[in-house]
Amino acid sequence: MSLPVETDRLTKRYGELVAVDEVTLTVRPGEIYGFLGPNGAGKTTTLRMLLGLVRASSGSVRLLGSAPGSPGHLERVGALIEGPGFWPYLSGRDNLKVLARYAKVGASDVDRVLDLVDLTDRAGDRYRTYSLGMKQRLGVAAALLKDPRLLILDEPTNGLDPAGMADMRALIRKLGADGCTVLLSSHLLSEVQQICDRVAVIAKGRIVAESTVAELRGDVRVKVVADPLPLAAETARALLGADKVAVEDGALALDLEPAHAGRVNRELVTAGVNVTEIRPLERDLEQVFFELTGQGEGNVG
Repeated sequence: MSLPVETDRLTKRYGELVAVDEVTLTVRPGEIYGFLGPNGAGKTTTLRMLLGLVRASSGSVRLLGSAPGSPGHLERVGALIEGPGFWPYLSGRDNLKVLARYAKVGASDVDRVLDLVDLTDRAGDRYRTYSLGMKQRLGVAAALLKDPRLLILDEPTNGLDPAGMADMRALIRKLGADGCTVLLSSHLLSEVQQICDRVAVIAKGRIVAESTVAELRGDVRVKVVADPLPLAAETARALLGADKVAVEDGALALDLEPAHAGRVNRELVTAGVNVTEIRPLERDLEQVFFELTGQGEGNVG
């Protein structure tokens, strides 16, 4: 089976500006793959090169074994890049019917995708009356018309309220469970953390990390709030080794699997330490992202 997405040193230059710098990605069949980066990092330019909308300056890309823009490639790929564009005077359903004729799919597929994105009740309304979130959902519906093997989504939850975001997450998970490969870019790190199997982080046009969410977040540590703290630290170092114990913000941070925390708790209590809290201490994806890109919280995009 051909890989859904395979790039090798994919590069895009605009004069002296290098927008995308030797990006190499491999997206596996059936996985949900997140593409993260700050504003101007090269995410959308990369996605546009994957689809043949922008010509690469150098490097190569294959989608489902085909070159971008080839007929075989287009039949099996659905995409929503930047924002949807529809005829404002037509209803949501009629817009999809026009696209369905071009895609050579039946009317039943229009009803199917409207139901998937929860727009059936508003399908008869003109597109110009839609909210930003509804327009985004109609764009996703259009991308799903051909029942694609690969779905590429650029900020799919843009404009959605919390309930709509939850519905979109559920839809993406269902698509992945049904065998569709999903590549999505998002600035919502918590969202990617919840639904993606693997993540690539791009900064200044270059991939700075590619891994599973769990691997990017690193090893799980255990936080222990105890009194007296010096005795707790001494006991823990004797038990685990000095390199496994740190004092952070008035508590112990232990390099320890949470499953072994009970043993540490027993030893601390036996030593006369009063333990008031033990819990896993994990970095979330947002912390990792900022560390990798050197960006402040307000610059995520």
